Amino acid sequence: MTIDAHHLTYPEALVIGLLQGVTELFPVSSLGHSVLLPALLGGRWARDLDVSAPESPYLAFVVGLHVATAFALLLFFWRDWLRIITGLVTSVRYRRIEHPDERLAWMIVLATIPVGVSGLVLEHTFRTVLGRPVPAAIFLTVNGVLLYGFERLRRSAAAVDATATDTDTGTGTGTGTDAGVAADRRIAAGSLGRATLIGSAQVLALLPGISRSGATLGAGLVKGLSHEDAARFSFLLATPVILAAGVLKIPDLFGPLGAGIHGQVLAGSLAAFAAAYGSVRFLTKYFETRTLTPFAGYCVVAGLGSVVWLLAA
Repeated sequence: MTIDAHHLTYPEALVIGLLQGVTELFPVSSLGHSVLLPALLGGRWARDLDVSAPESPYLAFVVGLHVATAFALLLFFWRDWLRIITGLVTSVRYRRIEHPDERLAWMIVLATIPVGVSGLVLEHTFRTVLGRPVPAAIFLTVNGVLLYGFERLRRSAAAVDATATDTDTGTGTGTGTDAGVAADRRIAAGSLGRATLIGSAQVLALLPGISRSGATLGAGLVKGLSHEDAARFSFLLATPVILAAGVLKIPDLFGPLGAGIHGQVLAGSLAAFAAAYGSVRFLTKYFETRTLTPFAGYCVVAGLGSVVWLLAA
């Protein structure tokens, strides 16, 4: 099978690459936007960028975007990942889970298992059956409702616990080494069960329109994390999942599906890398003092608007 080199254009590659880099980390669903934007634009875009098609160069293209996004996260959090990996190695070597870095490492491992297993079993079915414009628009609307619900639950819990020390004013996680270590220690102070529950929320992102980062960030809020710590943990959890999703499908990129589009893949991946790095840099600052509410409103408006547009077309 040989794919036409012009089946995926450079403008399409750059736009979708930028879109992937932003929406993978913003709590607005990258898969949902990757399905909806081509459908709303119509014409060649809708034909070339059909994620529900079982055999499409678009699927090979997305592999490169996922790997590029994961590399952006690894670069941004490289000091943290160095500590986490070291913690995992020492934990295995000395058969202990004592140091915060060791606890955080096992939190990430355990929290990744549910979505890893679910993705292997359900990803193809969900993508081909539900990866269509109208279902994606509906799930995007649901995503907005969930984000707003997470905020309401967070506020209710804070109101009940009047003695809580976490006022969510932010502690300056940023990119500073000391601040990063302090944030990781706060996260590691929680239970392994809580971490696993938060990570399990990523399973919802198999539905096009439901955001991976939104689900884990929201679950973190409900389980008592501040906005900035929940966002940080969400990004750390996303890194191995996104990287694994890309690496497992790399044979598609270098097989028949990727024939003739390697240049487009490179262009889109560079765009995704730059957009993802800028997005995580922005969001780690944003969630020091702000909430999910604006993203909830966007998802509801964009989702409902897309449903109306698509059904009227």
